[in-house]
Amino acid sequence: MEFVTYETEGQVGIITINRPKALNALNSAVLNDLNAVIDGVDTNEVRCLILTGAGEKSFVAGADIGEMSTLTKEEGEAFGKKGNDIFRKLETLPIPVIAAVNGFALGGGCEISMSCDIRICSDNAVFGQPEVGLGITPGFGGTQRLARLVGPGMAKQMIYTARNIKADEALRIGLVNAVYPQTELMDAAKKMAAGIAKNAPIAVRNCKKAINEGLDLDMDKAIELEEKLFGDCFESYDQQEGMKAFLEKRKVEAFLNK
Repeated sequence: MEFVTYETEGQVGIITINRPKALNALNSAVLNDLNAVIDGVDTNEVRCLILTGAGEKSFVAGADIGEMSTLTKEEGEAFGKKGNDIFRKLETLPIPVIAAVNGFALGGGCEISMSCDIRICSDNAVFGQPEVGLGITPGFGGTQRLARLVGPGMAKQMIYTARNIKADEALRIGLVNAVYPQTELMDAAKKMAAGIAKNAPIAVRNCKKAINEGLDLDMDKAIELEEKLFGDCFESYDQQEGMKAFLEKRKVEAFLNK
């Protein structure tokens, strides 16, 4: 891939958007590469993903305005669908995804970070949805995920004003889980990912499914979903080994994803 790299460290996969001269802005070529990389992740072997941007200045500075500036209505809608389909694919991967946000996360950059399960950022991170200042709306899920994450009032304020926020405010409103010095960000992401990867994969995946799908259900149906996913963990090797280790007061030898 020209604009997106992928590597694995043990059971952790690292996706890096690699267009630093353009602050990792998302054009069609970057989106195509990202789509191919996501499709190529072996979720049987990899238990957690980290998504980050190349360089120290920017995670993803947004969608490529030069490419968008001449789009027709139909082309604009198609470009929005392209980004939304890819971000939704990332969001619905069975394994957890951590966004390690270094620097600018504006427009499509903020939106792709919100497609991840967990967001941590560097102390120089900047988040924002500046689209109304360009005459458009957020088009890659920003109007939907931001409101779900930080509440409608704060989401409307950020989107209507097009005002950027720094890392400390992003933490205060719950957009990110933690802030680290830039030099420590990837180590923190890898440590968190490794901690997730150590836990029982079937259980982690079922937790992700229960949370993501349960948010769109009423409480009675959501609890029913949880019951099914809870029951689904039983009779697995991992459940039997996890409970046996607890009862024998020893550490789990290994979770085998079966």
